[in-house]
Amino acid sequence: MTDGWEVVIGMEVHAQPRTQTKMFCGCAVAGLNEPPNTHVCEVCLGLPGVLPVPNKAAVEACLKTALALECDIPRHTKFDRKNYMYPDLPKGYQISQYDLPMSVDGKLSIGGRMVRIRRVHLEEDTGKLVHAGDKLHRAWESYVDLNRAGVPLMEIVSEPDLRSADEARDYAMELQAVLRAIGASDADMEKGQMRAEPNISIRRSGSSELGVKTELKNINSFRALHRAIAFEVDRQTQVLESGGTVVQETRGWSEAEQRTFSQRSKEFAEDYRYFPEPDIPPLELDRTWIEKLRLGLPELPSVKRARYQTEYRLSASTTSTLISRIDLIPLFESTIVEGAPPHTAANWVIDEVAPTGKRPSAHDLAEVISLVDGGDITRDQAREVLAESVDTGMTPAQIIAKHGFKQVSDEGELRVVAQAVIDANPKAVADYRSGKKQVLGVLVRDLTERLPEANRKLASEVLARLLD
Repeated sequence: MTDGWEVVIGMEVHAQPRTQTKMFCGCAVAGLNEPPNTHVCEVCLGLPGVLPVPNKAAVEACLKTALALECDIPRHTKFDRKNYMYPDLPKGYQISQYDLPMSVDGKLSIGGRMVRIRRVHLEEDTGKLVHAGDKLHRAWESYVDLNRAGVPLMEIVSEPDLRSADEARDYAMELQAVLRAIGASDADMEKGQMRAEPNISIRRSGSSELGVKTELKNINSFRALHRAIAFEVDRQTQVLESGGTVVQETRGWSEAEQRTFSQRSKEFAEDYRYFPEPDIPPLELDRTWIEKLRLGLPELPSVKRARYQTEYRLSASTTSTLISRIDLIPLFESTIVEGAPPHTAANWVIDEVAPTGKRPSAHDLAEVISLVDGGDITRDQAREVLAESVDTGMTPAQIIAKHGFKQVSDEGELRVVAQAVIDANPKAVADYRSGKKQVLGVLVRDLTERLPEANRKLASEVLARLLD
């Protein structure tokens, strides 16, 4: 809500199912940097006489998504032709779903608020236009790459239940976490595997009528989604408060200019002249299959989040970081099974393992955590041990013996080095004794540079005692 206005947002999210081939043909799904028009065939080029065949893996991904979002799944569904002409749409129509989608009436909880899901359905992607030219001479050329034409897409449509840019961003992030957790999609926005398109309107606070909406396109990150919505809300507010009228249209987002811009007038459903796809018969969704998919769903992010905070006593921020990195969760949970304390295991997985891209075994990670906590090796040495264990397959004990790693926890030895640090840093010592206790960190760093195998915690205590 802003200055007497209420923000109303509905989200359309397109997510690419995790499949090897396209929606209606056997062409492989191309990577980002593959040569243009190398993953095409008669079907995705829309040549006369070809027959599309639905991709079962894409249907399964859509149904799993619907189940995770608690949607109702009808017994029958069908595909429709969405008719419009555009250079990257070779058939002159897009195969989508209209009045009998694969699922309806779901929900997704974000921050204690329930967002209603109107529908989750399947369709095919379009191709891509690549524009090139000379701005000075206005000599422009456009090229068409149809590698993406026919790639399956799940469209997840919410009701207009979101009320701010924060809620819209959080909704998209939670939806991404769900898609990744159930294995339906990698949902990487930077790779175009998930695209969020908010429909935004504003209305007077207390009103129940919806305002005129605009739809935003070309958004490829959660940060851009938040900024684009915030800008559009401000723009619409200024238009209405100056006596103008918001036009229903599709607008793009310019990351470089940090603003939205008009692209085209917003179409209505009747503009697309939907009719049933004649080459694909209606599908009957087997109840036994659907129940099997339901029973096979893993623990969903909302449930896992609550369990981590109650069972493991993890903070909300630590839990959110783990949930957002589905690839780290098996290592985290297995490390706890191997005996590591949950909070310590989470910190090690997030701070030490994740940035390296290397994945040690849970047994080795738990052993290294135990050695650091027990004062046998330093954290810096532990990082080296973990990296080498992945590269060589050696156990932490073998690596420690090989390098002679140890941690100095002898107070007498630490006191000698600590006194040398104090003598070499008179200004830092004076600052500390004048009340700037944070300077102690500078002195501890100096000590560990002089004695890398020093026990940092004990070194800090020894320094503090000598300074007080």
